[in-house]
Amino acid sequence: MSDRQESRVVVLGLGRFGSSLALELVSQGVEVMAIDSDPKLVQRYADDLTHAVVADTTDAEVMRQLGVDEFERAVVGIGTNLEASILTTAVLADFGIPNIWAKAISREHGRILERIGAHHVVLPEHEMGERVAHVVTGKILDYIEFEDDYAMIKTRPPREAIGKPLGQSKLRGKYGVTVVGVKRPGEGFDYATAETVVERGDVLIVAGKVTDVERLADLT
Repeated sequence: MSDRQESRVVVLGLGRFGSSLALELVSQGVEVMAIDSDPKLVQRYADDLTHAVVADTTDAEVMRQLGVDEFERAVVGIGTNLEASILTTAVLADFGIPNIWAKAISREHGRILERIGAHHVVLPEHEMGERVAHVVTGKILDYIEFEDDYAMIKTRPPREAIGKPLGQSKLRGKYGVTVVGVKRPGEGFDYATAETVVERGDVLIVAGKVTDVERLADLT
């Protein structure tokens, strides 16, 4: 299969999630076919996407005629219409598409999508809520959580680390975290090493288990 075919993505559903994702993919140079049953949504984004089509995403024969079964990557952006979300995901799974991402509005919805063939389930509202909950106190400037209770945060340095090389402050040994990068005021991020001296006003990128990075942030 050519690189061109492998880089194509079909996005089914042009609501807020699907349209934002499709537009971002296009901005990255990815060829996108977007499909939605709402003519107004398709018309709104037709000029900005590679292909935009009005069609019923739950109809396997229509999807096959559009060539959806030839895609390597598909995203189901349908959320509130649970029946359409589930049936569309099932159609893609029956096609044997190897990489299916699907939006879910609840964990229960997500589990159903996984059972019928979605390889990756996204809960945007839930994940954004968790992220905001961690940054709203101001101690964590940004927060990304991965699987297995692992997170990466952007935070200010704790007082005990200021004016010292990271190797001397031994944050990893004390708190079980790794300082990945350091940003000076007015400068970009640099990779952190044991010799990196942390100054007041710096911003740290810290990785580790959720409880460990939160414990470090509480010291700032």
